[in-house]
Amino acid sequence: MPKQKKSEPERISKNTLITLINSVSEGVIALRKDLSVSIYNGATLNIINLNVISPETKINQLLKLIDQQNNPVDINKIIQETSSTETYRNFRLLYPDDEPMINLYLNISTIKANFNDKLAIAYVILIRDITQEKSLEEERDEFISVVSHELRTPIAISEGNISNALFIADKTKDIGAIKQALSNAHSQILYLADMVNDLSTLSRADRDILKLDCIKINVVSLIDELYKNYYPEIIAKKIKFIKELSPEIRLLNTSELYLKEILQNFITNAIKYTYSGFISIGAKPYPDGIIFEVTDSGIGISKNDQKKVFDKFFRSEDYRTKQTMGTGLGLYVTKKLITLIGAEVQIESTLNHGSTFRLKVPNL
Repeated sequence: MPKQKKSEPERISKNTLITLINSVSEGVIALRKDLSVSIYNGATLNIINLNVISPETKINQLLKLIDQQNNPVDINKIIQETSSTETYRNFRLLYPDDEPMINLYLNISTIKANFNDKLAIAYVILIRDITQEKSLEEERDEFISVVSHELRTPIAISEGNISNALFIADKTKDIGAIKQALSNAHSQILYLADMVNDLSTLSRADRDILKLDCIKINVVSLIDELYKNYYPEIIAKKIKFIKELSPEIRLLNTSELYLKEILQNFITNAIKYTYSGFISIGAKPYPDGIIFEVTDSGIGISKNDQKKVFDKFFRSEDYRTKQTMGTGLGLYVTKKLITLIGAEVQIESTLNHGSTFRLKVPNL
């Protein structure tokens, strides 16, 4: 018996429905009871990377999913076990070619003839690419974990040393021991202050609210100031501190605040990872600005680590790096500031033979 043609109102109703779901930004897939596709929208095609879905395609042919442990997901079973509405955020979509997988938001709803019916007569699935959302969630979780871990140690050390100082003051009144305990606590508090400063700068940079106030900077005076500030700390480690300034140095128009913070981060890193030899800071002109260099004879950076040194939270697996405290945020923030002032940075380093951070700063 031939199929009856749809009446005009039915045809218009279906066209209206298709127009409606095509206006939805999420992927919409309507399934028959046998889990074959009856209606879908353009957003679905974008997400699953197809030009068209063949009639009667089954949902398990369309959505090949895996879980967080890379195990296959039986989408048919999940749909058939859905009683009303279920939402999933931990599945990934496998593409038939070599394209990267995406994290998928999946909302499955059943359609029943009557409210009291137990069996579904159809299903509607909403899908959305949440790869970026998941990435941000993972980054946030990692951020909280790293920062809380890094805060715990200096707080514990500070508390322990201050408690020790109070105990000594009460029992023995040994001024030397009290001073040592307070000095240890003070160094940890300074570390916490640096971390808070990095976090504050990072927050403002990520929200794009850093302001760029440019002035004419006397580069010689800037280098002299940095040399004077870090000289005692470097000499205390029995390391030579060298200042190298080209006689052709001229004024530089840029952000003094951000330039100083960038160079300070380079110098403090050099101090952390240099145990003998020298650290030098220098500047020389190029046609449109100034090139700054911070060089050390420290532990160096492997070629593999050089690619990741400006990544957020990155800390080398080198055991010598683990001997010093750090969140892996300093150079990440530094790279943000470098970009903001339109500068370029290069790293030259050989493992166990020191590093050079070269900063090319243009006039703004």
